[in-house]
Amino acid sequence: MRRRIIVCLAIGLASGTLCWIFTRHLQLGAADFNYALQEAKDLIAGRDPYIRFQGQPSYPLPAAIFALPFIWAKPEFAGALFFGASSALLAFGLTRQGYTRLLVFLAYPYWAALITVQWAPLITASGLLPWLLPVTTAKPQLGAPILFTRITARAIITCLILIIASLVLLPRWPLRWLSGVGYHPHYIPLLALPGPALLLALWRRQDADSHLLLLSAVAPQHWFYDTFILWLIPKNRREILATASLSWGAGIWRWFHIPHSWAEVGMWAVLWIYLPMLTAVMLRGLHATNGSHLESGPATPGC
Repeated sequence: MRRRIIVCLAIGLASGTLCWIFTRHLQLGAADFNYALQEAKDLIAGRDPYIRFQGQPSYPLPAAIFALPFIWAKPEFAGALFFGASSALLAFGLTRQGYTRLLVFLAYPYWAALITVQWAPLITASGLLPWLLPVTTAKPQLGAPILFTRITARAIITCLILIIASLVLLPRWPLRWLSGVGYHPHYIPLLALPGPALLLALWRRQDADSHLLLLSAVAPQHWFYDTFILWLIPKNRREILATASLSWGAGIWRWFHIPHSWAEVGMWAVLWIYLPMLTAVMLRGLHATNGSHLESGPATPGC
């Protein structure tokens, strides 16, 4: 356990430092985490956090509650602390049965999340650490697929407690937040060609990972970092390395090409991220079927 904790803290420190370097160099402040930080500061000051957004995209109030511990720091440092802590928690969840799954940190969406200080690593960690599931309320389009595939009575109760607390603080926040949701540019993987092919995951519906894949495919997403939750699907070295390597196809395309539409972003997310995940799930089923045939052995002719 001691070695595991040291490794996780080292990952958190390294990722937080890199996050700080990037955001400071690019003068991004806390990047995407700026929204939750500002909402948290307004909440502490007794102001309505949603006035400044005026119908523009913002975050649910639970995100501001989770950001409260970071409001004392300068934005770029607060973002680095948040991302470093998120990465350390994710590493802790991934190393429950060994260190192989730490290879998910090689996936392009993780690095896209690091540069822009996204919630995806923390929400992914909630899929491995059940006590973190309330964080799924901070970004519901990412959190819902994880919550619905790992739902328990305790998870429901803790999420409800957080939501009720947020309603006590600001009773009308859901309406204020929803008024800006429509302005948030997005794509839906299932509707982006060749997204309908993801329905093949229904063939493997007995595999819980197919549920996560399909639920994510119908959720609105923004950029490639939102797909990072899918790295809860690959379990072994081969699956992780294959999906992580292919994900960089989306990153390289984004580096050299400015997309003309969100449908185009969705297409590349499906091609380089979703379809490899689908392939991993389907091949897993094929290997299981072949294995069961080998175990049963050849039929013995009757006497």
